[in-house]
Amino acid sequence: MKETTWEDFQKIDLRIGTILEVIDFPEARKPAYRLSVDFGKDIGIKKSSAQLTDLYTKESLVGKRVIAVINFPKKQIGPIQSECLVVGFHRDDGVILAIPDGAIPNGARLV
Repeated sequence: MKETTWEDFQKIDLRIGTILEVIDFPEARKPAYRLSVDFGKDIGIKKSSAQLTDLYTKESLVGKRVIAVINFPKKQIGPIQSECLVVGFHRDDGVILAIPDGAIPNGARLV
């Protein structure tokens, strides 16, 4: 495992958001959804592609609170530009979202 510095970690902007919309993303190379995530008034709504189809339905994701990196460069994924990276943990059967435990306002930064 490669060590990192506190300064490097602080460069990663991890925020809490709420998934507003989930739609199928048939153009993706691997099965994925297109997400719209609300990060609050100061940051706004960002789009993302997420490979969550194995363990989550579209309906189960709407309204779910998630943690995402919001300061990576935008990435073109098929016809959309992904503006954030929703984080999770890989298992053999799919990806499990990293989610907050408790009430935190959209846009709150992980510290």
